Amino acid sequence: MAGLNPNDPLLIDHLLSEEERAIQGAVRQFVVDKVLPDIGEWFERGEFPRELIKEIADLGMLGMHLEGYGCLGTNAVSYGLACLELEAGDSGFRSFVSVQGSLSMFPIWKFGSEEQKQEWLPRMASGEVIGCFGLTEPDFGSDPSGMLTNARRDGTDWILNGSKMWITNGSIADVAIVWAQTDEGIRGFLVPTRTPGFSTQDIHRKVSLRASITSSLYLDDVRLPQDAVLPGVTGLKGPLSCLSEARFGIVWGVMGAARACFVCALEYAQTRVQWGKPIGAFQLTQEKLTNMALEIGKGTLLALHLGRMKDEGRLVPEHISMGKLNNVREALNIARSARTILGASGITLEYPVMRHANNLESVLTYEGTSEIHTLIIGQALTGLRAYN
Repeated sequence: MAGLNPNDPLLIDHLLSEEERAIQGAVRQFVVDKVLPDIGEWFERGEFPRELIKEIADLGMLGMHLEGYGCLGTNAVSYGLACLELEAGDSGFRSFVSVQGSLSMFPIWKFGSEEQKQEWLPRMASGEVIGCFGLTEPDFGSDPSGMLTNARRDGTDWILNGSKMWITNGSIADVAIVWAQTDEGIRGFLVPTRTPGFSTQDIHRKVSLRASITSSLYLDDVRLPQDAVLPGVTGLKGPLSCLSEARFGIVWGVMGAARACFVCALEYAQTRVQWGKPIGAFQLTQEKLTNMALEIGKGTLLALHLGRMKDEGRLVPEHISMGKLNNVREALNIARSARTILGASGITLEYPVMRHANNLESVLTYEGTSEIHTLIIGQALTGLRAYN
């Protein structure tokens, strides 16, 4: 009986094209060479290694699923595979790429003027310019329609006031995509971060996503020219469509974190000896490992199916909600189960399991909590809205 490959027990690799496998392999090698040797130190110190941004850009990972303007133009599955491999390293790296490509570059690509696209996208794809996405506020997370940040016209200019919170890449960003209330509805604004009145403050004392920069943004009479507004969208459709792009990456990414936890627990179970034999020889441990392998396989197949649907133009936001709800939940369960196999060793940064478990606690609630995605799916099934 042939053994199963712990990295791909269901041989999902055979469902991928040659190009998709090449992209996945390149990102996996980057993670092995550049992320895994030092991620424990970065997590412990609460640092994101900005020196790796250029290498990430050189691999084409910034805005990789967008067409033109210096972007790689891959299909959705290739982007998902890149997210999976990045998060197998750490959620902070997948979050960086996701925020840059899906939350910062995508709204410019989708809703920006041609001048805005030419000005920003090539430099963002090369890593010269870093972006962030300002939607969430201290008092408005799941209900962004109530945001207090506002923009008013002053002649031909716009004046922005307000604050945003839990913003990935906030303090290192060169441009912020800020969503604000206007007399016309919610609009998106391109805010160069050196604009007078714009400031940031990093959020510290995190026990999750430590190898990621999380900031608050403050806008105090920030004056912008007329051409700072994204002309192609008004209303919540703008920011919510960006979140759908980013959530798609999460569906894939968390399976990378789950795989890393599973592989670590499997290797540990094969070498850790108790009562004269490896703990992997005990039935309870084998049950845990089997359940992990099954859920990783199912979750990755779900992500692949959604990716193929996205490439065919058939994917809707409710499908993404199903993917995020299931895969984040199962990845967190896998991380917790893997921790029990490692015992006390599982709480140290010598192993990746607790780091992934802590990160997944954030992924469970950002870009739509599990409760919100449950209600989105419930409404799609019943036709009845359970929240306002």
